[in-house]
Amino acid sequence: MVTSPHALASEAGAAILRAGGNALEAAIAIGSTIAVVYPHFCGLGGDSVWIVADRGGRKTCFLGIGQAAQKLPDFGGSIPLRGPLSALTSACAVDAWRHAHEYSAQHWGGTIGFPALLADAIRHAEQGFPVTRSQSFWLAFRREEAAGWPGFAALFMPDGAALETGSLFRQKNLARSLSLIAADGPRSFYDGELGTSIAAGLQAAGSPLSADDLKATRTREVAPISLSYRGFELLAPPPPTQGLSTLGIMGILAHFDLAVHTPGSADHLHLCVEAVKHAFFDRGGIADPDVAPQPVEEWLSAQHLAQVAASIDPVRALEWPALFRSGDTVFFAATDAEGGSVSVLQSTYFDWGSGVVVGDTGILWQNRGAAFSSDPKHVNAIAPCKRPFYTLNPGLGLRNGKPALLYGTQGADGQPQTLAMLLTRLIDFDEEPAAALAGPRFLLGKTFSDSRDSLKLESDAGEAVLAELAARGHALSPIEAQSPLAGQAGVIVIDEDGMATGAHDPRGDGLAIGISSGA
Repeated sequence: MVTSPHALASEAGAAILRAGGNALEAAIAIGSTIAVVYPHFCGLGGDSVWIVADRGGRKTCFLGIGQAAQKLPDFGGSIPLRGPLSALTSACAVDAWRHAHEYSAQHWGGTIGFPALLADAIRHAEQGFPVTRSQSFWLAFRREEAAGWPGFAALFMPDGAALETGSLFRQKNLARSLSLIAADGPRSFYDGELGTSIAAGLQAAGSPLSADDLKATRTREVAPISLSYRGFELLAPPPPTQGLSTLGIMGILAHFDLAVHTPGSADHLHLCVEAVKHAFFDRGGIADPDVAPQPVEEWLSAQHLAQVAASIDPVRALEWPALFRSGDTVFFAATDAEGGSVSVLQSTYFDWGSGVVVGDTGILWQNRGAAFSSDPKHVNAIAPCKRPFYTLNPGLGLRNGKPALLYGTQGADGQPQTLAMLLTRLIDFDEEPAAALAGPRFLLGKTFSDSRDSLKLESDAGEAVLAELAARGHALSPIEAQSPLAGQAGVIVIDEDGMATGAHDPRGDGLAIGISSGA
């Protein structure tokens, strides 16, 4: 089974599984295709984080995270959110495809080459695809500011207008870049013909990144961090990602008997919101472990989580003054007939990343460096070659040592919040993936459309729930039912007999596809 935010990407992965490929090969096909058909949330100029596990006991993470440029400009006290100076970290998504491909061949018997895995992506870039409602929305939303982004308007807003939903969108230059990767291998993105063009385009736009920065970009394979939750071993990527925030939330919730409540009730929502608040207090310390010590074991210790859980008032909300980080990404996952399972998030950080289209490559570059702090005393202070704090945290749950849950979501700071609702619905309330994804969700803190530190809650939670939460002291800002603000998540559940069920979020354009054995 595969799941992704776009039907064409899901079909690309499903086709690889039907052809006898494994889940990692399918994920590369999905990742390359989604980079074409969902350009507002991810692309070749971004990063990705992977969790991989199989029935043989292997479990690992691929951190495809780019680093800051070796030579940084003086930002004058603030790091730009858009434009060339925000394109200050290298992009590691393509190298993560390389790493996944090599792992597939070494451990899962993978034999499918890059040309076949990138074929759908190249075809959709060359021949075009219908613009999604999501792409059209974010084009219209950013239309005025995007007019000044280098190379952006010419590609994404021809004639100065946002492309309408359903109109055909072609990316000839991106097709050529993908074809070079297929022919010359993924490292060509960094030190081949394509890499030379990328480095020149970045320099011409005014980015601090150089050819040497590209050549130094490599995926790191690391052990996942984990936490036990009601019979599952939940895996998350380690720092500099916020994976430990998701695990911390679940470790706090483990001290409450959620099953006695009704899913989506005020009690359920209140406990999840309060667990998020307390877990986020530790999040300010997350940074590149190469630079700042990361006391992960302390943050996830049974004693610490028990003390936090004991401090939660079941009938009164804690005040919430924390800063919100915006950002967008895509989640996709795949599992194969042998139980090989992959959970991935791929991103250019903000919608449309830095806004910089690199030369004539068709590649839109990320603005992940905007996640750094300009305060030199901050644990996440910007520095040459450093990796920033990272919101991407795909998840994978093991049961009896075997993959059982694949999950993740778009949404930056909202990711752990959405995952808390998903995991409690899937595990505590035993809901099917589609039902768990459709349930009302919340988003705590500021957003691009609402600067108040309030609790955004989808209106289909119901008036009674809204009233009860308000009575408990939550500063509520109701949002529309099935709002894009609540994330675009995906889920695959694998039963102990190997049967898989899955779904993608009704808030987006996605689709899960199951493949019968032998199909």
